[in-house]
Amino acid sequence: MKRRAFIMLAGSAAAWPLAAQAQQPERVRQIGVLVGYAASADDPAARQALPPFQDAMQRAGWIDGKNIHLEYRFAAGDFAKTTTAAAELVAIAPEAIYALGLPAARALQQKTRTIPIIFTQVADPVGYGLVASLAHPGGNVTGFMAWDLSIGGKWLQLLHEIAPQLSSVGIVYNPDTGSYAAPLIVSAKAAAGSDLAVSEFPVHDDGEIEAAVSNVGRQPHDSLLVVPEPFTNAHTNQLIAQAARFGIPNIMSFGGATRRGALMSYTYASAAMLAEPVGYIDRILKGQSPSDLPVQAPTKFELSINLKTAKALDLTVPQTLIVAADEVIE
Repeated sequence: MKRRAFIMLAGSAAAWPLAAQAQQPERVRQIGVLVGYAASADDPAARQALPPFQDAMQRAGWIDGKNIHLEYRFAAGDFAKTTTAAAELVAIAPEAIYALGLPAARALQQKTRTIPIIFTQVADPVGYGLVASLAHPGGNVTGFMAWDLSIGGKWLQLLHEIAPQLSSVGIVYNPDTGSYAAPLIVSAKAAAGSDLAVSEFPVHDDGEIEAAVSNVGRQPHDSLLVVPEPFTNAHTNQLIAQAARFGIPNIMSFGGATRRGALMSYTYASAAMLAEPVGYIDRILKGQSPSDLPVQAPTKFELSINLKTAKALDLTVPQTLIVAADEVIE
């Protein structure tokens, strides 16, 4: 064989492994997703929660079925199902797990101390033991908290603006599932000052909800503030129905509450809250530790007002609130 030909053949042979390597498919990374408060992907809560996350993943370059596989589990707000779903995801050993809601985050933390967990829609991650501190989570869990616990004062301020004749407010919550209610109530009382009387109504079941709202409705110029937490979130429809039954101005800061008939809602911007964790997932997939990623508070909030409910309550909504609202339902 001529020397020139041999060199050409040798060069071609050396290139074969490189060509084969270039043709190798991109490694598919696996991410778990646990939606604690939805029964399935077709559940209205899931249809609202998942698209912002999925769109953000695509914008970050993570395409489901191409370079990433998203493994979903749903728990329908049930403790036993949440625990089972968490165990199933941990058994798959994904590179990270996205937890929507406090029950999902807590169930996952109980099942693994190594797989990174990124949560969203959690009110008090330090109080619930998910992280050591907001600035330095310290373990395998980090994420995005639902709000600063001083927001109780803002809720009360909005109630007073929409119904300035109010003399008292009843705060409804379940102490078993909303342990962070205490600082919210403290901030609400601070905002009330001496002008408004603030009463607390702990509830644990449907009967206690009806009794609590009934008690609130017995007082003239009273109002209702519902602390958003797992129990009251799951009983939103009943709370709204009881508030309408007794004709009580109310603020219920769950996503979509005003579309179901609540007077007013002021809460974190849902789409942003659900999309922002993707930034942390991306950084973890690229090698960063969740212990080095501080828990973040929301920076964008949304005010929603239902004018039909206001009319039923014989309230005239100030134009300043209508202009400030992100959503006005007529």
